[in-house]
Formats: sequence, C-alpha cells, structure tokens
Amino acid sequence: MRENIIRYLSNFDLDVRKSQDARFMDQKCTPDVVCFIADCIINTIDVDNEFTVSNIWDAQYFIKNARAIFNKPLPTNPKARHEYDKFIQQPLRMLAYAHVLEIEKRSGTNYYRIVNLDILDYIAQRERNTYNFLYCYLQKVLSDSGIIRYFDAFKDKCLQGKATNTDFQELKSRYDRFVIGHTAINTEVEVHRIFSKILNVYAVENQINGTEKGYMSKYIFTFSDLMYNRKNWRDLNKDKSITRQEAQEQQDVKQQEAYNAYYVQKAMNLLRKIQVESEVHDQWGNGEATQVHHIFPKSQFPQLAHYLENLIKLTATQHFTKAHPDNKTQEINRDYQLTCLLAKANTIESSLNAVGDKYYRKESFIFVINTGLDQNISLGTSFAVLKKELIKIYNYV
Repeated sequence: MRENIIRYLSNFDLDVRKSQDARFMDQKCTPDVVCFIADCIINTIDVDNEFTVSNIWDAQYFIKNARAIFNKPLPTNPKARHEYDKFIQQPLRMLAYAHVLEIEKRSGTNYYRIVNLDILDYIAQRERNTYNFLYCYLQKVLSDSGIIRYFDAFKDKCLQGKATNTDFQELKSRYDRFVIGHTAINTEVEVHRIFSKILNVYAVENQINGTEKGYMSKYIFTFSDLMYNRKNWRDLNKDKSITRQEAQEQQDVKQQEAYNAYYVQKAMNLLRKIQVESEVHDQWGNGEATQVHHIFPKSQFPQLAHYLENLIKLTATQHFTKAHPDNKTQEINRDYQLTCLLAKANTIESSLNAVGDKYYRKESFIFVINTGLDQNISLGTSFAVLKKELIKIYNYV
C-alpha cells in the first residue's frame, strides 16, 4: 500500500516554500489521533458531501469514542471546545495538504470533501496504516521542500553511533529557520511542537533517536512512542484517598477496556466489510457467513482481540457447533482452532498477494500465533512453512 500512497502523492508538489503553509503537520497529528479522525469521517460523513469540524464533533460516533479512547472531557462540554477543535481540525488540515481531502474556506469556516477514499479508508483501519501514510507523506513534503538532506545527515550520524545533542540542535535550528522563513509562523515554540511530530515519525522508520521534551531522546524511538494517547499521570483525576499507583492501575484497566471495545468492534466491522463468505471451506461452510469468531478467545487473550489477523468469518453452524462445541461459547474446539488458523493463513496470503498490506500483515499474524500458542516462530517464516509448523504444534499437544 505504501507504493500506492507514494504514487498518489507524486502527482502533487508539496513544497512548503511554495505553499507557505506550516500546517502540513501539527501537534495532534499522531498515528492514533489521525487514525481515529479518519475513522470518524468514514463512519459519519457521506462520501459525496462536504463537511466541517462541527459535523464530526456532533456525531455520536465521535462523542462516544473520543471520550472512551482518549480519556477526554465530553465533546458536548463547552469548555472543551478549543481542545476538540484542534483535535479534529489539525488532522483534517494535514489530510487536506496531502490531497486526501479537499479544503475550501468560506466565511471563516473550513469545508472539507473526500478526494481519495481508498487512502482515507486505509488510514482509518489501524494505527500502523496511519504511520505508513505519515512516513510516505512527510518524506514527500521534506523532499519537495529541499530539507530532507538535513534529516538524512542526522540519521547517518545516529546510525554510526556518533550523533550528539549538538547535532540534534543543529537539525532543529535548521528546521526552525526554514519554517519561520517560509511560513506565517514566527515563534520557535510553535515550530518546535510540529518539529517533534515530524522527526519522530522519521526516527521510527529509520530506527534512530527522536526528540522528547526538546532534546534528543536517549533511546531509539519506537512506534508506540509516537502515540498521543500516552499516559500522563498528572492528568489523573484521582480520589485523594487512593495512592497514585492505585489510581494508575484503575485508569489502566478502565482505559484499556474502552480502547479494546472500540478497536475490537472496528476490526469486526472491517472483516464483515471485506469478507463475504466463510473463510473455512468445509461441509459446514455452506450458507451465509454471519459470524465473526476470535480464533484465540477474547477472554483469554484480550491483547489479541482487536487484531484482524485473529478474526475469522464463519457460518453460524461452523461457529456454534464446531468452533464452540455444542454452542458452549466459553469453550474452544482445539482441532477446529487449527482449521481456522490454516484457513486464516490462506486468507491473509491471498490478500497480501492481491492488495498488499491494505488489510493484513504477515508479521501480525505470526505475532498472534506466537502469543496464542506460546511459540517463537520467526517473523520471516513463509506461509507454507508456517502452516506446517502449525500442524506440527497441534499434533504434538
């Protein structure tokens, strides 16, 4: 899918020196926020109609999930208006600069329209997809703007183990001068907020140091470090009678449950959308495939519950008589679990051959298997070898 994104972006000149638009990226444009806003557009906006920030803000889908996932005040709270405006507007502006959306300003209000539904849908599916888009997009902006060479020079020093905070400050200073010299932004504070979001995506892709709190990070930046939804214990609204650790644990459980519920439902909806027939072709596979089954149960493996690679489309008979013996939904037929895994492997391999990583990742499927079966199968294992390994594992137990 990266190739499709790169090909689409190649149709446009994203040079900031020409556009003089510093909002090609912004503080709230993290993979989880952009993914969520894209998902809200897909689920609440008619693809043929224009929309504004308010259309997303007023949608029940946004109201319910923004509070649950990001632990924010209710969007209907007037005091939260400014915060939510940035939370929605900044990703929209970025997507418009990338020509995924179209933007038109009338009477002080930005009106948006979907231009590339395929890429928007890809972004909305999962945070890893959003990251892929952000990297391709930022690479294009930095290249068109003539400043990618400064990031590449910093990368080379990091990979050689020679990068210092002085090298980092030099990169940041060059970026400051570039943005202030070519856009309406005239304060370094504002530039720094955006710089971190750009460098850190670049850092994750190249497995180098990023930036944190204005300095070069002491460690190699990872995918999870990019998220807006990182824990900030100063924001915990905790009862004074409980300790900070207890508050943290309570917050973890509540937040994780809300997070899981949203992403599990999102994955199930996607599977229903892309898979019409049962994925298991056996004597019970005739008829309408109405059931989405967790190959490794949600109750035992909550960390796998939202992985599309752990979900499989079945008929009601397959689900309630084979996957769950005698309709006992708390039990799993281990033999049929193997059948489901082998069928899912075929689905994923076919999908990867047809549309690339638009829906599935082989690495994620192997992670699901390793977690569910307590194995250590290499991520580079071929599908043919993987299926043989699965049969061997189940036969030995």
